[in-house]
Amino acid sequence: MLIEQSLRFAFKASNNQAEYEALVVGILLAKEMGAKVLVAKSDSLLVTGQVTGEFQAKDPQMAAYLEYVQELKGSFAFFEVVHVPREQNDRADLLAKLASSGKGGRQRTIIQETLKTPRVFVADHQVLQISKSMERVTRSHRSFS
Repeated sequence: MLIEQSLRFAFKASNNQAEYEALVVGILLAKEMGAKVLVAKSDSLLVTGQVTGEFQAKDPQMAAYLEYVQELKGSFAFFEVVHVPREQNDRADLLAKLASSGKGGRQRTIIQETLKTPRVFVADHQVLQISKSMERVTRSHRSFS
């Protein structure tokens, strides 16, 4: 089954941060749907290289994202991240245009979501969950050690 998701960020995000946010959202969606096998495709050579172990995550923020992805991928019997160059992925271009246009797609297979804030990691690599109302911040009880 192919599920496509378009994300819009209501905050400034680097390309690498946006790639990790998209990967995490996709993994969480697949997990919520009960998937046991997940093949995620990304046009980010850096992110796919870090997740596959080909590259090191030297930046602390990227290292925190990587650690979170490594924890999440344990939820699947099979997990793979595949690099697909942008010029070979017309569908990714279409989704990127959909996200930046602000218009909802008429295709019901596309989920469109706006992330209001970036994922926040604390020193022990727990994830802070930020409520939609932004009135309170709660700490997740999962540790990523």
